[in-house]
Amino acid sequence: MEGILTIFDTERPAEMDSLDELDRQLIHALQVDGRAPLSRIAAVLGVSDHTVARRYRRLRESNALLVVGLVDARAVGQTRWYVRIRCAPDAAMPVARALAKRPDSSFVHLVSGGTEINCVVQARDPRDHDTLLLEKLPRTPRVLSVDAHCLLHFYFGGAGEHPGLYDILDADQVEALRPATAARLEPVELDERDYLMLQELERDGRASYATLAAATGWSESTAKRRLEHLRWTRALFFDVDRDTRLFGNLAEARVYLSVAPAEQDAVGRALASHPEVAFAAATTGPTSLVAAIVCRDVYELHHYITGRLGTLPAIQRIESAPVIRTLKGAATVLRQ
Repeated sequence: MEGILTIFDTERPAEMDSLDELDRQLIHALQVDGRAPLSRIAAVLGVSDHTVARRYRRLRESNALLVVGLVDARAVGQTRWYVRIRCAPDAAMPVARALAKRPDSSFVHLVSGGTEINCVVQARDPRDHDTLLLEKLPRTPRVLSVDAHCLLHFYFGGAGEHPGLYDILDADQVEALRPATAARLEPVELDERDYLMLQELERDGRASYATLAAATGWSESTAKRRLEHLRWTRALFFDVDRDTRLFGNLAEARVYLSVAPAEQDAVGRALASHPEVAFAAATTGPTSLVAAIVCRDVYELHHYITGRLGTLPAIQRIESAPVIRTLKGAATVLRQ
């Protein structure tokens, strides 16, 4: 594993080569509320506390999933950039590893046969353009180009959103698990102790209040109140870093779409309704939309691109790039 690869690059026990219905229900429940007590999840699923605890422990220990706490960039005044780095084949992995080690990077993927790296870089301060200089990357002429485009608007991918492969619980079960939040996003100013807590939550979104208190210097009650406040304002949400292969989805790709400005919102909303889409956003740059696509195999990927996606009349051009390796998932904190 070489110390830096994500949970998806480790060896899994044989019993985790697939998921049964209860595993899928549990993952969906954690997607709805990553910090829901296992006893509440057990009650909603109609099984014993012991069964849910055992299933969660098995999924977690086999690296099939990890709950992570994430901030909504807009709520805390942060800016996110989608970065594409094209390299000579022998340079791609060293550069990708260096990117994965950065504390401001997430979603680090090797794509396009290993000649391109895609990642998201997040700046705490919108004026901090130094994060995009990528000055800590290996200084090598084998990096051929770097393109960074601002993520302007998220159509899909955030609190309470998940690809169609997670639609396993019924509406009543989802509602029983859904955490209470404010009706709309409320801006929040974070201080250094907030960031210390967020670092712990990126390592493990289900970290105990004792762990959060130790990391921040707060009391457990203060850590609990602050976490609940950030959740209520929707500045903090919980996602599930998961191995989509366990759902039988072996093909993942990034697609970049050129769309006329007047049609961008319509296409973005259409993407958000597609079960194959795990993420969709508007960007600056030569293409106006980027999306993450998850399919069962390359044939289904082709069918989606030429069918449901390709027939959207406003799309002028589609570029697709298969993901061949994931080095880092949703969290900016690197997990060993």
